[in-house]
Amino acid sequence: MEAVYERCCGIDVHKKVIVSCLRIGRKQETREFGTSTSELRELANWLQENDCQIAAMESTGSYWKPVYNVLEVLGQEVIVVNAHHIRNVPGRKTDVKDAEWIAQLLQCGLLKASYIPNRDQRELREIARYRKSLVEERAREINRLEKTLQGANIKLSSVVSEITGKSSRNIIKALVGEGINEENVDALLFGSLREKRNDILKYCDGYLSLLQRKLLRAIVDHIDDMTRRIADVDNMINGQMREYEEAIKRLEEIPGIARRSAQVILAEIGTDMSRFPTAGHLAAWSGLAPGNNESAGKRKSGRTRKGNITLKTTLIQSAKTAKAKKGSFFKAQFDRLAVKRGKNRAVVAVAHSMLIAIYNMLAHNVPFCDLGEDYYNQFNTEKKINHYLKKLKNLGWQLPIAAPA
Repeated sequence: MEAVYERCCGIDVHKKVIVSCLRIGRKQETREFGTSTSELRELANWLQENDCQIAAMESTGSYWKPVYNVLEVLGQEVIVVNAHHIRNVPGRKTDVKDAEWIAQLLQCGLLKASYIPNRDQRELREIARYRKSLVEERAREINRLEKTLQGANIKLSSVVSEITGKSSRNIIKALVGEGINEENVDALLFGSLREKRNDILKYCDGYLSLLQRKLLRAIVDHIDDMTRRIADVDNMINGQMREYEEAIKRLEEIPGIARRSAQVILAEIGTDMSRFPTAGHLAAWSGLAPGNNESAGKRKSGRTRKGNITLKTTLIQSAKTAKAKKGSFFKAQFDRLAVKRGKNRAVVAVAHSMLIAIYNMLAHNVPFCDLGEDYYNQFNTEKKINHYLKKLKNLGWQLPIAAPA
């Protein structure tokens, strides 16, 4: 097979050691390096001394990041490759053989580079993902609070809509302390909940042991701590994303996408769409595009592939909100597909359409244009009328005959 690179290097990455195979033509040299910064600099100097054109390594957990950081700073071109794309021949699994195999594939141009943004966007992506994990952890802690209350025969969630609201927090604080009675319940409630004082007294009559009181206090303190941490991370994100403010406002015009969702989306894909040739490439990278599984002319499955899980879940959550907005194209698309393909597939299709719209907005610097809820009614109007008339006829309805003049 014809060689694409004359001088290249394959790197097998581990936590404490990396194995590098430098190929120059048909000759190759293998060396081991540690993973400290000084040892990684030695690796970069060795590659530059031998005029290495490009290096490649597999995306092993987070261990590829220190190697990538050092090689990027020192100006050595390096790519990160999906580990599933460079599996070696069975029976040849050693660190040296893996490095040699990566180098051989790279020399022949058989490796596809993964999308790695610049350092600033990588750091912004880490902050956005950290905030997402904090929000998910707080949600689990709120569920744990509800579970503990139910275990103590306290049905507070049967009366209030939000168990962490202001009135609910006052009620839980009173339950942990002296308890709730006719004398102090009015001082704990706000707004419309004052009209439900009798229901609250009824459903908050439970059996709280001393250990359960301590557990409730610890859970509430943890929820408060998580809320403070989320607010601190929000301030960090807002400070780092000032240059994205115009793009954020533009994405907020899309139904279902609020400010936080727009920040996560931009942190994952950035504003430069030149890395993705088309919107389809971006959709495939995110894991929202239909997969290809065809044999003998038959399509076996269109299941979506694995992709950027953070971007995919954010867009699916936004799609669930967008499908409920009346008068929007996304609602019409969901209603049209939910009947044929089911609600879950319809939501994924809406998320796919939202991502395509985002790509075109960022790539061509244009505002969002909603096609409207009646978009699909503009095509094949006569065919659709005949289809619905046929359905009405099957249900027993008949077209009324006009009386003669």
